[in-house]
Amino acid sequence: MKKGLYGFLFGMWILMLLGGGIVVTILGPVEVTGYGDVNWFIASVIKAITAIILVVIWILILLKMKNWIFKKEIKS
Repeated sequence: MKKGLYGFLFGMWILMLLGGGIVVTILGPVEVTGYGDVNWFIASVIKAITAIILVVIWILILLKMKNWIFKKEIKS
């Protein structure tokens, strides 16, 4: 049981570090030009939507990991 739990926690940490790296290196420098005073707003909306999509993807990955670990533990 502990092995599966540690694997899940390790996977969770990897996803958090990967997500943080994506947000800082790819989303951070995103800029929009050509829309006047609303450039910052459009860039913020793009960043927010992308971050929300990443969170949903991470949650789905963690759910799949959890289900896989519990099915494996029930079989043994």
